Amino acid sequence: APAAQAEPTPRPASADASLLQRPGTHVGPLNGAPDLPEDVSALSWLVADADTGDVLAAHDAHRRLPPASTIKTLFALTALPHLADAPPHKVTEEELAGVGEGSSLVGIAPGRTYTMDDLWRGVFLSSGNDAVRVLAEMNGGWAATAEQMQAKARALGAFDTHVVSPDGYDEPGQVSSAFDLAVFGRAGLTDPQFASYASTVDAPFPGGTRDDGSPTWTYGIRNTNRLLTGADGVERYPGIIGVKNGYTSNAGNTLVAAARRDGRTLVVTVLNPQSGGGHKVYEEARSLLDWGFSAADRVEPVGSLEPPVVEKAPPAGPGPVTPAGPGPVTPAAAPPARAAAHSAETGTGMAYAWVGAFVGASGLASV
Repeated sequence: APAAQAEPTPRPASADASLLQRPGTHVGPLNGAPDLPEDVSALSWLVADADTGDVLAAHDAHRRLPPASTIKTLFALTALPHLADAPPHKVTEEELAGVGEGSSLVGIAPGRTYTMDDLWRGVFLSSGNDAVRVLAEMNGGWAATAEQMQAKARALGAFDTHVVSPDGYDEPGQVSSAFDLAVFGRAGLTDPQFASYASTVDAPFPGGTRDDGSPTWTYGIRNTNRLLTGADGVERYPGIIGVKNGYTSNAGNTLVAAARRDGRTLVVTVLNPQSGGGHKVYEEARSLLDWGFSAADRVEPVGSLEPPVVEKAPPAGPGPVTPAGPGPVTPAAAPPARAAAHSAETGTGMAYAWVGAFVGASGLASV
């Protein structure tokens, strides 16, 4: 099993007191709460209410492990706002030169012109590292995109993540955690475009293109998230929204999944199950989602996905406000008021765009 990695960057004091920083399984059952499922073997997992950010239960939530392609959620959070409305792009040989050996690919070819919808569907459905390479180059370059992703993670309160390879390909030092990946999945659900791509089951992909990006012929691509598609003997989960699965030989199977039932949206992360086959990650996520929907009103939260509160000192005179350092510790069982919750970058409210998640919905070194 992959060992936990060293702390990539210092954690603010306001995040240090969380119960989730302690190893082990954490849950706060009230009267009538169901027991946690016994069949979960993952090295790390977490169940949270996506609307409030309340963490309902978790196991080794901050253990730093290779994320595989679930890190593409952070890539999309970072690059999608910059590129969603970009014009069709003609791919060059240089943009594809760094794709790692054995990578999952959607089939992008140099000299062809692709729309942003095609490229982003290549990321979310086929987990195409070729699509990530092209989009990262459009976003300022591979290294610059990794730096932007690192900054985005910190802005969201995700301090376990160290980005080396934006596509999730195994690289020394690349780590995230069940907590951080839940933060990324939750943030993605606030963006209708992210939610739509993450929930799309299948789509046509250009095999040949004209200069304007329109296809001369297409082939079908299908989402590799079996909880979404119901493929390969894995039953589709009722109310599933998406979000992203992953696999590398170093990371094992990883998954960020979100589902909605009776007006409640849950997000679950499962990292590297230690029993069963390659589909065990979906069954463990299913068990945790079932438990979460049953237990949501019968447990005390053990933490929050909300970023740490950072207060700012009032200005002494004309000029910008100077940060005064981390704010007070917020107890895990009493997360901050939700009315003021907002996206760290866009400032939009946390009213979830889950309806948009169904728009358009009807390997592998890094899947």
